[in-house]
Amino acid sequence: MAVEAVSGNGGEAVAAPAKEVSAKVEAKEAVAAVSKNASFREESNFLDDLKESEQKALAELRDKVEAAILDGKLLDDGKPEVKEKEETKKKADKAPVKKKEEEEVKKEPEAEEKKEEEAEAERKQEGEESKEEAKETEEKEEGKKEDEAKEEEAGEDEKVVAAAAAATEEEKPAAVVVVDKDIALWGVPLLPSKGNEATDVVLLKFLRARDFKAGAAFEMLRRTLHWRRDWAGFTAGGDADADLPEELAGACYLDGADREGHPVCYNAMGVFADDAVYKKVLGTEEGKARFLRWRVRAMERHVAGLDLRPGGAASLLQVTDLKNSPGPAKKDFRVAVKQVLDLFQDNYPELVARNILINVPFWYYAFSTLFYPFLTQRTKSKFVIARPSKVTETLLKYIPIEAIPVKYGGLKRDDDAEFSVEDSEVTEVTVKGSSTETIEIEATEADATLTWDLTVLGWEVNYKEEFVPADEGSYTIIVRKGKKMAAGEEAVRNTFRAGELGKVVLTIENTSNKKKKVLFRHKAKSAFAKKC
Repeated sequence: MAVEAVSGNGGEAVAAPAKEVSAKVEAKEAVAAVSKNASFREESNFLDDLKESEQKALAELRDKVEAAILDGKLLDDGKPEVKEKEETKKKADKAPVKKKEEEEVKKEPEAEEKKEEEAEAERKQEGEESKEEAKETEEKEEGKKEDEAKEEEAGEDEKVVAAAAAATEEEKPAAVVVVDKDIALWGVPLLPSKGNEATDVVLLKFLRARDFKAGAAFEMLRRTLHWRRDWAGFTAGGDADADLPEELAGACYLDGADREGHPVCYNAMGVFADDAVYKKVLGTEEGKARFLRWRVRAMERHVAGLDLRPGGAASLLQVTDLKNSPGPAKKDFRVAVKQVLDLFQDNYPELVARNILINVPFWYYAFSTLFYPFLTQRTKSKFVIARPSKVTETLLKYIPIEAIPVKYGGLKRDDDAEFSVEDSEVTEVTVKGSSTETIEIEATEADATLTWDLTVLGWEVNYKEEFVPADEGSYTIIVRKGKKMAAGEEAVRNTFRAGELGKVVLTIENTSNKKKKVLFRHKAKSAFAKKC
């Protein structure tokens, strides 16, 4: 079976085997995509590919991380000695306060006893002068006892202070930090001396996020580790997300890979157009926290599937569909989006290779001014914006047409039983402005079933399908009536069972002045093969 593209303007017909044409076109597309988006190719994580200054920055960061882990300071505030001094000072201050309180308690009964003795002495002086000498002797003995009591109290105070100092000395060994050499991030050990090849890849992500400034990258890494240790979202149980609406299952998911092998993550914001879903997810503070936790956990699952080794696909391609998403008037939506962006920028550096926004409405440009100032220049450079009429064309620069979902103009269908990776070679045909092209798919044997996929970038063309029998005495069969295809049309898939030899003719009429790109694939199943 062969495919033939015929120009409706009387030009030369070009015929070639489907697989040969498709291979050439696919190679051409790949080269064009890379040349137009050279900056998209993920920066190398091989040491030899780094500049000399970048290698020095990596070495410096490795030394900082190594020392911090071995000293047990990577997860603390970096000043353990200050904490120890403050605790010792607090304990020492408590001792004098306790001593003063004890003295005041002891002085009160002594004062009362002294007053009673003075009153008794005055009464005795008036009536019994003979007993004065005995009284004086008795007072001297009592004074002597009081002096002995005070000396005992002073000795007890000294013991209290000594006990407090001894307790402080005993508690000092407790301040020793336990060294954890197994600290890891995203499943990758951070101790460079362990020799894991993914360690440098992770450190390079923090360096690139901070323009290869080792000190700033180190602080960013520490803050990320602190956040992961302290954030409640990581400790909440799985049941905490049980009451999230089912619609969120399709709001964030992985589907296929781009031309460089990066997993593609799709985010569909249109689910929030439903008021019931919006109120349940973002209507309360508890709901917002639950949504943020759900989105972070989704990111964790996606990162777990990355290849964080040198040369591996170590980042995601993110596609965010803004079709039917809430406008800027929805404050809760704005706040939630900003929270997600802030968290990802601060704690998931360089894990998104590109962030493509599609079906972008006009209000987005005003909305973006609210959070763009808070993004780093490097993060801003990763955003790609596509209006509804340019969705397929934009995605095609990064993702092969057979990996783009049909709802975005590609050829990928869920659970596709017709086309697999092995037989999904795609052919490209260009239709010039104000011209017509026909694609012919031949049925080389009777009772064959022909299946094809076809899409036109930007559509806005007239399209029809017919079966023309090889026997001139047979009638042409209309497979699909002619129709004006709008810009947002999905890819066409159709099947025709040919009862006789002939060909299916696909006609694309371009009425505009701009050229159009047609992408299609096809296959045939013979009745004999089915019987076998």
